[in-house]
Amino acid sequence: MKTINDKLAIIQTQFKSKKSRFNAFGKYYFRSAEDILEATKPFLIELGVTVTVKEKLLSTEPFPIMEMTATISDGENAIHANSIVGVDLEQKGMQMPQKFGSSSSYGKKYALGNLFLIDDTADSDASNTHDKSTPKKALVSDSDSFNKAKEYIKKGGSIDDIKGKYTLTKDVETKLTTL
Repeated sequence: MKTINDKLAIIQTQFKSKKSRFNAFGKYYFRSAEDILEATKPFLIELGVTVTVKEKLLSTEPFPIMEMTATISDGENAIHANSIVGVDLEQKGMQMPQKFGSSSSYGKKYALGNLFLIDDTADSDASNTHDKSTPKKALVSDSDSFNKAKEYIKKGGSIDDIKGKYTLTKDVETKLTTL
């Protein structure tokens, strides 16, 4: 009979998760917590395990800090892995639920990555330079790029992602963040 350590080792060595999400500004694909959870499903029945992720608010000052705990259990024994994330309350272009949701998703992804030994160094999320090695273009109001950036922010994207790719004047930044 396999122990919980044996079962986790099987998942860690056979785990394959696609990177189904695309960051338009950084121009790279990345995996989400949902991608990771989807990739674990074939193992659940086969190995008789469950995988859960729980969130806990650790503090609220000077900003919210959350701990995510990913757990694999066979009903008798469990193994846990954690990650800790902060919520950027000053993030422009996002409603409050989006700010918490974004941090929650990010934390879950890293807790699961810690549990399943997903190597971040191979993930563009960790290694992408966002074109910082080359000079950035200026984002001009009412250009195609500006309109795309505006849509990106409307859908919950980050102004920091845009700043990573473009140089913004105060006027352009104001137009983007006061939609």
